Amino acid sequence: MNHLVLPQRPRRLRRTDAWRRLVRETSVTPDDLIAPLFVKESLSAPEPIPSMPGIFRLSPSGIIDECRQLRDLGVPAVALFPCLPAEAKDPNGSAALNPDNLVCRTIRAVKEAVPDLAVIVDVALDPYTTHGHDGVLGLDGTVDNDRTVEILARMALLLARVGADAVAPSDMMDGRVGAIRHRLEEAGSSDTVILAYAAKFASAYYGPFREAVGSAQAAGTSFLDKRTYQLDPANARQAEREIDLDADEGADIVMVKPAGPYLDIIRRVRERTDLPVAAYQVSGEYAQICAAAERGWLDLQRTRDESLLAIKRAGADMILTYFAKAFARDFASP
Repeated sequence: MNHLVLPQRPRRLRRTDAWRRLVRETSVTPDDLIAPLFVKESLSAPEPIPSMPGIFRLSPSGIIDECRQLRDLGVPAVALFPCLPAEAKDPNGSAALNPDNLVCRTIRAVKEAVPDLAVIVDVALDPYTTHGHDGVLGLDGTVDNDRTVEILARMALLLARVGADAVAPSDMMDGRVGAIRHRLEEAGSSDTVILAYAAKFASAYYGPFREAVGSAQAAGTSFLDKRTYQLDPANARQAEREIDLDADEGADIVMVKPAGPYLDIIRRVRERTDLPVAAYQVSGEYAQICAAAERGWLDLQRTRDESLLAIKRAGADMILTYFAKAFARDFASP
């Protein structure tokens, strides 16, 4: 048998589990995760979301139970999204400014029941509008940037006042982070974190989410066109510009969405800013992994963990993922 004389044999450090653990460069723990949750009124039991196996719309009391479980599993934060009935929506998303709306009541209840859990709340109008867009429409049928920003700033302040730890503008309007920061500072809510959806792309991966919050039904299609405000998937330099603008306007955390198909963007953002970087493993990413696993084509747990590891390795400090609870449970009981 020939025996190669090699000064370098990288496999030496892969030979045993102990060595693999010692040289491991990246790891994911529950501390890195944020769990998105969907809240809906008048539910007697969790309501399954068909396109997102294992994910449910929950009643406000169900959200509290879920938050307690997540806290106990070591997940430090949740992100709340409302699912409203059609009669609660209008073209201007007026319910978003109601201090007694579903999200406001849920924030108060969660912060009272689980005060040590960080509550992040979406700032956008798509769950509240009859047309499903993230802002109010102008006469030409496109989103009116400046009118929308004024509403979003008022919405963010309302959410801060009822107890949200962080507001997360996901609308991609120009200038909204600066307007929100100014409104929060002026009102004495300077401790409220702004987690900016700074590089949010007009992605095909959002379909299941729009079903979950009902914005797809509002528009009559799950393929609502938001390309006049969300980023073109072809443009990386434009994403960097958006990151710079949001950082300059007062964002505390900048986020890339989606995550898995945009690992290169996460890496570019990580190298560009010292701010914490979040990434959102979106509904379509979750759904495709679950669908392949259901067919026996992939191992669900290994693929899940590898997908999260890739996002973390690319440079994300925190990950919004629908796998948060399952990952945390398996992490606690390997």
